[in-house]
Amino acid sequence: MCKNLLIIVVVFLGIGICSAKSNAQLSQVADRSSRQETDYPFKPVPFTKVQFTDDFWLPRIEVNRTATIPFAFKMCEDTHRIENFKVAGGLSDKKWQGAYGFNDSDLYKVIEGAAYAMMVKPDPQLQKYVDEIISYIAAAQEDNGYLYTAWTARAKDHLDNVWCCYNKEPWDNLEFAHELYNVGHMYEAAAAHYAATGKRTFLNVAIKNADLVCETFGPGKNEGVPGHQEIEIGLVRLYRATGDEKYLTQSRWFLDRRGRAKGSEYSQGHKPVVEQDEAVGHAVRATYMYSAMADVAALTGEQAFVKAVDTLWDNVTHKKFYVTGGIGARHSGEAFGEIYELPNRTAYCETCAAIANVFWNHRMFLFHGESKYLDIMERSLYNGVISGVSLDGMTFFYPNPLETASGIDRSPWFGCACCPSNICRFMASLPGYAYAVRNDEVYVNLFVDSKAEFDVDGKPVKVSQETLYPWQGKIAITVTPQSKAQQFSLNVRIPSWAKDQQPVSKLYTFTEPVEAKITISVNGKDVPVNITNGFACINRKWKQGDLVELNLPMPVRRIICDEQVDANIGRSAIQRGPIVYCVEWPDVENNNPLNLVLPKDATLTAEHKPDLLGGVTVLEGKATEVRRIVDSEDYERKTCDFKAIPYYAWSHRGKGAMTVWLPYTEKMATPLPAPTIASQSKVTVSNMVGGDNSLKAINDQQVPKASSDKSFGIMHFWPRKGTAEWIQYTFEEPAQVSSVAVFWFDDRGHGECRIPKSWVLKYREDGQWKGIENFSDYKVTRDDFDRISFVPVTTDALRLEFQLEDNFSTGIQEWIVE
Repeated sequence: MCKNLLIIVVVFLGIGICSAKSNAQLSQVADRSSRQETDYPFKPVPFTKVQFTDDFWLPRIEVNRTATIPFAFKMCEDTHRIENFKVAGGLSDKKWQGAYGFNDSDLYKVIEGAAYAMMVKPDPQLQKYVDEIISYIAAAQEDNGYLYTAWTARAKDHLDNVWCCYNKEPWDNLEFAHELYNVGHMYEAAAAHYAATGKRTFLNVAIKNADLVCETFGPGKNEGVPGHQEIEIGLVRLYRATGDEKYLTQSRWFLDRRGRAKGSEYSQGHKPVVEQDEAVGHAVRATYMYSAMADVAALTGEQAFVKAVDTLWDNVTHKKFYVTGGIGARHSGEAFGEIYELPNRTAYCETCAAIANVFWNHRMFLFHGESKYLDIMERSLYNGVISGVSLDGMTFFYPNPLETASGIDRSPWFGCACCPSNICRFMASLPGYAYAVRNDEVYVNLFVDSKAEFDVDGKPVKVSQETLYPWQGKIAITVTPQSKAQQFSLNVRIPSWAKDQQPVSKLYTFTEPVEAKITISVNGKDVPVNITNGFACINRKWKQGDLVELNLPMPVRRIICDEQVDANIGRSAIQRGPIVYCVEWPDVENNNPLNLVLPKDATLTAEHKPDLLGGVTVLEGKATEVRRIVDSEDYERKTCDFKAIPYYAWSHRGKGAMTVWLPYTEKMATPLPAPTIASQSKVTVSNMVGGDNSLKAINDQQVPKASSDKSFGIMHFWPRKGTAEWIQYTFEEPAQVSSVAVFWFDDRGHGECRIPKSWVLKYREDGQWKGIENFSDYKVTRDDFDRISFVPVTTDALRLEFQLEDNFSTGIQEWIVE
């Protein structure tokens, strides 16, 4: 690079990127700046200008840099994602491997995260490694700019199970091939790499491909749109990096074209984007599209896009938003549900969707300057996003349920690995969400112990925070203008949880008002807390070292939900500061929080535990444990101690039950089973698939609404199909039994489990299995119990033996013995 360098700021995605450019590029930059007169009115401070120094986020960012990103690169090696580029580029004589044509995108996202990490902490070894990968990517690009390894390596010539791939030619399966989705992520990664290193190697690949896209798609040409939105964001990013307006024009054309040809709700192609008023379909696709609409509106002034995303924001926030900041209720289609469809145990809440919701809400703030968008962003950030990655950065959640009877473990990787790679790039860029500037106004958006330096009205200013947030609400902000004194406004966000009865979303209401007052002082003197658009505004002539002290009360608050959400009727959630809490199995006496009843007026106390789960504030209190009584509709009750931990930290201490929403009436509780033969039996199965905890669903005395109902957990044998299987109860002591009832699991329409072809019951006598003398034929029924009575036998064990249908598996919801 030339020695004479200029540092410029390129803004994207609510993060800032500092980029070194040579004199030869300055004329292009100057030309671009003259054209880009329209943009977001509120400018984020680049993450390279913000240094986190706290004990909450900084360790996570370092774990992402030192563990998650290297691990993700290794997984891209182990799963052939990197090798596929070598295969496509003629650098390897191996065959393309993988199940998805969009696997290329995972590598791009990891490179993007690595580029951000190198901007903050230079790493020559990592840069060398990334440059080598980029050489493989360049080799895989075809002469005309096309880049999609599955096609170039002709994956379908030797694989018949490549999903989301081409049919016969490039661009002939836009709905599922994901060529355009892939390169959208490539554009983002290339712009980040260019900003980090000043090298054009990757950027040139992106430009060559984007030029091909612009030549191929448009009016009178190929008028198709991508099946998965992302290229629209990537093209805007490329426009910002190069100043070439055709990329912005192409992004807008893809958005304008969507819904004007045949399309589905799944990919938001059911109507033109400016006419959409309800969030439908795949949640990540949707929020990527809304983010792109905001970008294009900011850069073009297109008010129809602004109106549409405002309407869609209202719909998501007030009708389809989880208390944990998650979005996307349904596993089927990874999609938004109907309004008020917010189940807990079957909630999908994909990690990628929570990240995309942060992207979108940050953009909405940059447009409107209102703190409500940052409140929603913060809720997703502290709860729904970081629940998706383990504390050591090496395992991940894809869905993030709000309740489970048996627990789930984070996984080290997925066949569809969008979530781990998204974590890589997001965590590395996080400091860019903390501050913003507009002319002579500074905005403090997130509370993090940090140091920042940026220009206000063209003059350098330093801002630092000292705080133990999110565990404590005291924030000390030191303002140091370079000049001896400078007039400007400091706008400090006042979170809705600290002052309001509703945490922005109309779905939720705090049960009690905050009694303590929010206070602000400047240099030790109290100042009025005048709130505008959710910010306390302090306008004054700032001097070096001026100290602003903000005190946000942090009581434990109970949240109730709009009763149109069936899943949360009679239940409440717990929040303290920005953190939403859950109760997990190790923190209750019987290892099962689902049977607890927590009255609305229960006293909860907070205590910080520095050695627990990386350091967390836990909540402690007393609840009522309820248990069924045999042959009675009443319950046995017992007062017990319990603890609640931050939702993001669950599933680090083994698998078991967890819940966010606790019933405050016995009617809504899930009582412990009564002591019956079945509930006290040891359960064993022919083939363990779902783990020991899945066996608890068989004898928990929870009756599902239908065979497909997963609300209470299931035991299944998938992916075993067409086999003979068994489930066994071993009694604590011999008992006389004369009837059983079985409720089968069948998820037809969604999965590959069906009721079995046939089943029989056997009992054990003198170590031998014998058939019972039944009074009626064996039936195999959906959505109800199959019951059979027989001549009473005294035994120490019963076994269900069943034959699965050809090409299908099965599962058990509940097995009763009498």
